[in-house]
Amino acid sequence: MNIREKQEMQEKQMLSPFAALSSQSRGREREEPPCNIRTCYQRDRDRIIHCKAYRRLMNKTQVFLSPKSDHFRTRLTHTQEVSQIARTIARALSLNEDLAEAISLGHDLGHTPFGHAGEAVLDEVCPHGFVHSLQSVRIVEQLEKDGRGLNLTWEVRNGIACHSTASKAAETLEGRVVRYADKIAYLNHDIEDAIRAGVLSERDIPFEISYELGRTKSARITSLILSIVENSGEDIVMAPKIQNAFDSLRKFMFEAVYNNPAAKGEEAKAMEVVRRLYAYYIERTEKLPEEYRRIAREQDSARAVCDYISGMSDRYAIALYEELFVPKCWQ
Repeated sequence: MNIREKQEMQEKQMLSPFAALSSQSRGREREEPPCNIRTCYQRDRDRIIHCKAYRRLMNKTQVFLSPKSDHFRTRLTHTQEVSQIARTIARALSLNEDLAEAISLGHDLGHTPFGHAGEAVLDEVCPHGFVHSLQSVRIVEQLEKDGRGLNLTWEVRNGIACHSTASKAAETLEGRVVRYADKIAYLNHDIEDAIRAGVLSERDIPFEISYELGRTKSARITSLILSIVENSGEDIVMAPKIQNAFDSLRKFMFEAVYNNPAAKGEEAKAMEVVRRLYAYYIERTEKLPEEYRRIAREQDSARAVCDYISGMSDRYAIALYEELFVPKCWQ
């Protein structure tokens, strides 16, 4: 019995009856020999960490566009915080921690430059529409590894596709854990960033929310995680009063931060960058890099341009915009 097989046996002995066992995965689109050391979900985690799309997250906006301080979150640090929270919940519930981690690390690979502002523009201009969760799946299935994709397991791809509120719930409890962990992470770290930016103060958070969840970031996260752990079984749920407070916190953040002109003052400019880049390349697909020209030939131009722009980091999109549209000084 090799190391992987021993780990699979330990999962059967130790994990919850509701956990997704790696030995019972629905498998990959392309069959391949199993690893002697890592389970299938551990391999998926490693493939995501080593892919190009994951590295690009370090220069993609979370909420505040291109902040000068090093302490504001980026899409990468958000992803890491989601992973930590998801792993904590999965371990406490005796679910498959490796699966929860892999889904967490891959859930935002398809995010555009400039956060949800960039996503809104691509959804508007692309005839196919644009949803970052589905783009994340497209990246791991078709775009990474020169078009071969990462060949991840069905469970990881399903969890990535279903992590957003607008989508249906994931088939696995681990995927549903990530859906909660994503919101717990971004609501709480965005409060911290908003306070650092001077957009918000702790005193602004309504009393009834602080009374139920706590007055600090740590207390809120602890309350939310504990409620999930104490109330989940065949599904992932919170106690009703904690869920209501959580929903109220999300509503408050949209009103106070996500739709706040002080926090979003530069978004109109960012959206114009994305809009003009799309218009430029949709008329000049021959100027796309070869890997995207291939997509234009095999699928269509709109899909190719969307893939190219959505994969850009903030700084790359700005630099490309300057190169294409800003006059250069006479040399």
